[in-house]
Amino acid sequence: MILEVLHKHNAVATFFCLGANLREYPEIAKRVVQAGNAIGNHTWHHYSHNVTEKTASDEIDNTGVHIYRSTGAKSFLFRPPGGRLNNGLADYAKKKNYVVVMWSIDPKDFLQPPAAAIARSVLSQATSGAIVLLHDGGGNRQQTVEALSAIIPQLKQQGYRFVTVPQLLQMQAGQKQRITDQKSP
Repeated sequence: MILEVLHKHNAVATFFCLGANLREYPEIAKRVVQAGNAIGNHTWHHYSHNVTEKTASDEIDNTGVHIYRSTGAKSFLFRPPGGRLNNGLADYAKKKNYVVVMWSIDPKDFLQPPAAAIARSVLSQATSGAIVLLHDGGGNRQQTVEALSAIIPQLKQQGYRFVTVPQLLQMQAGQKQRITDQKSP
């Protein structure tokens, strides 16, 4: 399981969860947060088609309720299913003050390629501040778990560290503040 790999390597991640899964497995969401990981909203059903504002509200608000019920934490992180930014979900999330999070590295593990291919894709594209998209649901994810077991130690050896999206945003905000401070007379 991905949580075990993260724990073994003293790494953290951000998990974008489907509300339907949160309802079914609230204890996993609780473990995610207790282990120091962040949790975000990924809608209830993972719709990628265009939706009405009412449907977007149901998808995002109900998931938000289950994030809180499962973990005691409120999250204002949202990852749109399939990265679709123009189907009504991201617009609704922005209206509700969610931070819409995308990714910079997608090894397409949802297609279940071999672990070595997933690892090679991530390692070849790694850069400071990168967000890697990996999946822990939707079927057997053994290849992703195996790939992550190789990716984390190799990136750590190269000097990278693993942070949650909120930590990354704080780091970026601090960097912007330092740049602004340097430009002040």
